[in-house]
Amino acid sequence: MTVALTHLALHVRDIEACIDFYASYADMHLVHDRISGSKRVVWLAEKKNEQNFILVLIPNGPGRAQSAEDFSHLGFAMESRDAVDTVAERAKIEGILEWPPRDEPYPVGYYCGIKDPDGHFVEFSYGQPLGPGASVQF
Repeated sequence: MTVALTHLALHVRDIEACIDFYASYADMHLVHDRISGSKRVVWLAEKKNEQNFILVLIPNGPGRAQSAEDFSHLGFAMESRDAVDTVAERAKIEGILEWPPRDEPYPVGYYCGIKDPDGHFVEFSYGQPLGPGASVQF
């Protein structure tokens, strides 16, 4: 049996705010936009990764009231520690920084966490084994 993770679907309160957030912070772009029944469904993907993984957004969700102790999150790898710091500084100015930048032992690396418009935590990291800066692979 062959299985591959292809997408994550989120039911969000404000689809336009989430599209803008993921485009601005995670450099994702709209690859599909349709009406399904009475609901709009959009697909976002990283450039050059459209065939591997997409983020599906569906409007009129309840929102997420994620507590500070809940470390559920979407994770994005960055090209450097400076890139993580840049995201964190911008998020701090915008009032959405949840986890200031910190360095933790392998495999966690250097990361910060911010909150998307729907309330989901989003991590930006450098040095994890799944992205740029990985020093050790699984």
